[in-house]
Amino acid sequence: MTMTSRERVMAAIAGDEFDVFPAVSPTSVATIEGMRRSGASFPSAHTNGEEMAELAAVGHEEFGFDTVAPYFSVHLEAAALGAKVDWSDQTSTPQVMATAFHSLDEFAIPDNFLSRFEFQQLLRALRLLRKRFRGEVAVIGKVIGPWTLAYNLYGVENLILDTILEPVKTRALIEELAKVPLEFAKAQFEAGADIITWADHVTADLVSAKIYEEFVMPVHARVTRILQQYGPLILHVCGNVADRFPLFIKAGFKCFHMDSRNDIAEAVAMAGDRIKIVGGINNPLTLSQGTPAEVRREVEYNLACGVQMIGPECAIPTSVPTENLKTLVQTVHSHSPETVKKLQDYGRKKS
Repeated sequence: MTMTSRERVMAAIAGDEFDVFPAVSPTSVATIEGMRRSGASFPSAHTNGEEMAELAAVGHEEFGFDTVAPYFSVHLEAAALGAKVDWSDQTSTPQVMATAFHSLDEFAIPDNFLSRFEFQQLLRALRLLRKRFRGEVAVIGKVIGPWTLAYNLYGVENLILDTILEPVKTRALIEELAKVPLEFAKAQFEAGADIITWADHVTADLVSAKIYEEFVMPVHARVTRILQQYGPLILHVCGNVADRFPLFIKAGFKCFHMDSRNDIAEAVAMAGDRIKIVGGINNPLTLSQGTPAEVRREVEYNLACGVQMIGPECAIPTSVPTENLKTLVQTVHSHSPETVKKLQDYGRKKS
């Protein structure tokens, strides 16, 4: 049985049989080397549909991933909705320079927001990738969840403080902002995305599990019921999520993009058959600075732990060498469900 990249990824998500393990990146694998190869580079590749598609295609055509993903930041929606964004350069990440509003009473989602330039450029990139790969490679779209969107539009400190000072208005803001990723995700599925990454940074270093449960989880539970009728969602949250991982499962997400700062073996055990874990490979040490042998060891450890969709833990630094990305993919593809059983003893020793 030989499968296409798309078939392999979709089978793994569905819990069906597949030929070899898929190499999956729900977030950016844009690198300086990839920019040179594609002719598309930052900052323009953040907001130009053609360049988004060209740079994303390198993920499959050069590095070998079974997925391509053309959204390279967490700022597209915020820029479209009024935040001032510095799109930066090839070596640093974009950042919000000025928020869109300064009090909870100021903001309203504009009519026909999906017609705005930034939204349309990502939809164009997805259509181009669908045409380019003709259903052979899994195309991953991405939306920014309402909590992170509130960070970008209103400010991190303002939002966190208002969970205490203005809890009713803060809940209303999160509910209102959820309309943006909900409708954008639907549009991305229609444009050609097979899967959507839902990025919402309810990470432990910023908010407690209690804040997540009270302010964000009800929205997450609603959108999973709606959007997973269109296609798979992968929740992306950076950092250690051990205390809120059960809540992500309760919210109904079927896939989670896992940071290497978590105990991978413990997370797999907790997940059971309720949620699939994606990612797990360390960016700053293993992929950026490690040797191919170190990349191979970490991939095989994650496979031994039971992770079925291996990839970087988050959007990679642009300095990651091509050799390490190819090693990641080649190691993943060298294993099938049958051969990975040989790694189980190794995984048990390391867990």
